[in-house]
Amino acid sequence: MRYLDPKADLTFKKVFGEHPDLVISFLNALLPFENADEEISSVEYLNPELVPNNPLRKDSIVDVRCKDRIGRQFIVEMQMMWTSAYKQRVLFNASKAYVSQLDKGGDYELLQPVYSLNLLNDTFSDSAAYYHDYRIVEVAETKEVIEGLRFIFIELPKFTPKNYGDKKMQVLWLRYLTEIDEKTREVSEDLMKNPDISKAVGQLEESAFNDAQLLAYDKFWDMVSTAKMHLSSALRDGMEKGLKEGREVGLKEGRAEGLKEGLEKGHEEERLKNAMNLKQLGVSVEIISQATGLSADEIAML
Repeated sequence: MRYLDPKADLTFKKVFGEHPDLVISFLNALLPFENADEEISSVEYLNPELVPNNPLRKDSIVDVRCKDRIGRQFIVEMQMMWTSAYKQRVLFNASKAYVSQLDKGGDYELLQPVYSLNLLNDTFSDSAAYYHDYRIVEVAETKEVIEGLRFIFIELPKFTPKNYGDKKMQVLWLRYLTEIDEKTREVSEDLMKNPDISKAVGQLEESAFNDAQLLAYDKFWDMVSTAKMHLSSALRDGMEKGLKEGREVGLKEGRAEGLKEGLEKGHEEERLKNAMNLKQLGVSVEIISQATGLSADEIAML
């Protein structure tokens, strides 16, 4: 039996955007809930397109968006490549979901928290940890937390299965995301023994997809591979240019500044080039945005 990779756009949305029981299990395992009372018991899917009230403002699309019975919202995204603008995009989307809860003149006390869960098939930090929990915290003395927005980033390449005790489901779901791909012929018995994971594995069977979906799946991975190749080339060219500019200045500060500017310029130019090429190939704006970190508005202007 052949399986598809659960990290792809097509499969990720099928598993977590069409099966409430699976997204509930996934969120309860990966979000930093401190006790059982905080766990999610039911969800309602929301439109993944976050459309602003003002048509002149940016709209954006996320992979999965839902809310539970008390109104808490959950945004889930699978990101294949890290870009410097990704955190800003995550903040933008979560903030938009938060403020959209209130109509004009509404009571602020009615606002419910928004959780942003971001799975990254890439790395962005120097930390050895794969799990990063961001909150709004007073840093000097009290460490008081302003509730409302919470951001979780998980660097999948850093994950290694261990015995985490009470985090067993977290380990199982992350193994599901990292151990299964097109080369998989037999899924580990440890995964298949869990009913939620077993059901999610069943959604990845190649036979469950039609020819058009399989073609889109292959195009997705071709696009990711091409984008990574171009990004690597851009970073290399940017570094070489930055070092050259730094040497010409002849000062330590000049070298550092030249390197920084060269990297940033090379990275940005390559992002725009990749986005334009993908747009010409007819790839959807949503997938181009996921691969490059550009907004829908920026892509539309290319």
